Amino acid sequence: MTIRLGVVLPTYNERGNLRGMVERLDRALGAITWEVIVVDDNSPDGTADEARALAQQDSRVRVIQRIGRRGLSSAAIEGMCATAAPVVAVMDADHQHDPALLVGMLEAIESGEHDLAYASRFAEGASTEEWGRPDRVKASNLANRIANKVTGVELSDPMSGFFMLRTETLRADAHRLSGVGFKILLDILATVETPLRIKEVPMNFAARAEGESKLDRTVVFEFLVGLYDKWLGRWIPTRFALFGTIGGLGVVVHMAVLAVVLNLFGAKFLVTHYPKEAAFIVGQTTAAVVAMTFNFVLNNELTYADKRLRGFLPLCTGWARFALTCSFGLLANIGAATALVRLGFHEYPAAIVGIVLGSVWNFALSSKFVWGKY
Repeated sequence: MTIRLGVVLPTYNERGNLRGMVERLDRALGAITWEVIVVDDNSPDGTADEARALAQQDSRVRVIQRIGRRGLSSAAIEGMCATAAPVVAVMDADHQHDPALLVGMLEAIESGEHDLAYASRFAEGASTEEWGRPDRVKASNLANRIANKVTGVELSDPMSGFFMLRTETLRADAHRLSGVGFKILLDILATVETPLRIKEVPMNFAARAEGESKLDRTVVFEFLVGLYDKWLGRWIPTRFALFGTIGGLGVVVHMAVLAVVLNLFGAKFLVTHYPKEAAFIVGQTTAAVVAMTFNFVLNNELTYADKRLRGFLPLCTGWARFALTCSFGLLANIGAATALVRLGFHEYPAAIVGIVLGSVWNFALSSKFVWGKY
């Protein structure tokens, strides 16, 4: 039978929620032919295995297990491009989104009167009382106001994660979507050039059935990254901008450590027994190592959040690779800065020159050998 609707469930640690969600989809959609695509980011709780077990019992369940890739937006894009259905919906697997709304949303799309339908937590008739998170409600309202400014579309809830559209609309611009951050609807609204006719459906936003929210402490950062990508991403690649921004913070750390070493050790010991540049070499080397460690930690948490290294051993290995790939940049940093000091330049401007010379090398190789694959 021809599939009318594809439902994409991006998941991470949702094993306990999957079976109940498939059962709710079956009850809600009734005679509508549908399939569900579970896109799992290699959850440690075995979500993908549970999805495969469900697929053995119900052929309408499909699974995409992503290895080495993370992120709600990119997972939603892959799932939407994988379905053969003419209409596709994206929703959470944690039971906060009501599958009963899918029928009305599908009717709105298939009628030809709307290009996109979405469920709003803040439309007239909607409710967030069951959610029980007034702090998150306030944060969502603020994010919605910012998102409306970016997209130019006045919606009550552009940050909604529950929406539906024709797959041909998605595929036409899939190559232009950033896949950055966690709100794919915002990405679509800000990317599609032809204005979409939008149907808004009020939703009673519920509490999670099981588990914890998949949005970690970087959620605000990822939201800001998504906004940046829409504003400047076409001119300055987002990941490079993040790497450079963290590098800028690393400069502050570098200068602070250099100042401490020069003030505490340079004047009192090294300058007394060795030439002036010896104190600078020690300070510059120490500052470079500390700043490099600082940059590694922040880049792992933020710039490469979708490829984040976890666990003691992977972190130590990653730091070692980061140090190795940055070693030549570190040598260029120290060598160039020391040479400038010997030529009479002040220590701090010389240090900045050294940092700039080493930064390009650091980004190019670390992207490949630390958070990428050989």
